[in-house]
Amino acid sequence: MNERLLKEFENIKNEHLSLDMTRGKPSTEQLDLSMPMMDVLNSHADLSDSHGVDSRNYGKLDGLDECKEFLADITGTNKDNIIIFGNSSLNVMYDCVADSMLYGINGSTPWSKLGKVKWLCPVPGYDRHFAICEHLGIEMINIPLHEDGPDMDLIEELIKDPLVKGIWCVPQYSNPSGTTYSNEIVERFAKLKPAAKDFRIYWDNAYSFHHLYEDKQEHIPSILSLAKKYHNEDIVYEFVSTSKISFPGSGIAALIASNNNLKSVKEHLQIKTISYDKVNQLRHVRFFKDLSGVKEQMKKHANILRPKFEYVEKRLEEVKDYCYYSKPLGGYFISLYVKNKAKEIISKCKEAGLRLTDAGCAYPYHNDPTNSHIRLAPSYMSKEELVKAMDILVLVIKIECEK
Repeated sequence: MNERLLKEFENIKNEHLSLDMTRGKPSTEQLDLSMPMMDVLNSHADLSDSHGVDSRNYGKLDGLDECKEFLADITGTNKDNIIIFGNSSLNVMYDCVADSMLYGINGSTPWSKLGKVKWLCPVPGYDRHFAICEHLGIEMINIPLHEDGPDMDLIEELIKDPLVKGIWCVPQYSNPSGTTYSNEIVERFAKLKPAAKDFRIYWDNAYSFHHLYEDKQEHIPSILSLAKKYHNEDIVYEFVSTSKISFPGSGIAALIASNNNLKSVKEHLQIKTISYDKVNQLRHVRFFKDLSGVKEQMKKHANILRPKFEYVEKRLEEVKDYCYYSKPLGGYFISLYVKNKAKEIISKCKEAGLRLTDAGCAYPYHNDPTNSHIRLAPSYMSKEELVKAMDILVLVIKIECEK
């Protein structure tokens, strides 16, 4: 092994660094972009929306109409197909799965009474999606994720099993590979005819505005609109939020679905709560105003994120003989693949003071069958921290791959 590399590693260890690249969090600079939102409402403001609803009080279980109109504008859907929740779309997803376990969907048998429930999981994928299934005892099945989307031939075969009840999808700038589904893939999803009438596509459209390059923006068609075209609108739950547009801890999240699905969701929702934070809904509408306001905000986010992604990709070129990696046009992650070395690299990086997400995090049960995938999240770090982090990662890849 190269002694010079080992000596360099020991020198970095002696710096006692503490660097965290585990989650795709917006940086402080990004969060500052939304601080003017705090000035939109004050103690003298009219807190009634344009329809005369007082946002301070109980009521409007499914959200302010003005905010639903805003979300319909930015998502290209109908306001009547939207329910607005709190700040977390992940929370909405969990509740939809849990309610299906407890009560069933639109009159179907509750999943908890079936003995076994199966779920399709494109991989690499979002660890928190998989955690929901594992927590609720749902059996997960890996689906390869290709450059244009999941393996649809395999999906269309597996959904012939009536115990297969759902699939996780991050259709645009997928977490963690940055994959965007092709129009053909989206259309095949909209046309799916599963054996289970209560099968649902969990369409987590978290990154639909998170473009890194204005001239290379990738867009996908509305899944609900396509499904309606094929008289198949009940098959999809679409989830959106402003978590990385405004504030992750206090944005707004929404479910977009058919009238039948929303009716079923509301039956359980009205037992859980009387209403969500409508003052926050009003704050978002008055700050962003419309789709143009959101787009302007996202250009500012891109200007902060783009140099970080480009720097990571530049540094990974130094070790391209040992690995390959995604080059996303948007989103928050880069997927790095180092054959049979992921656990070893992640462990050694930790020795030097760089924390990465655990090996296997992007696979159900944390089981990466090839021990190759590493998720990189460069967004939160400062420029100086990112330089140090990549110094460590590049060095460790060289050390582990030259053994």
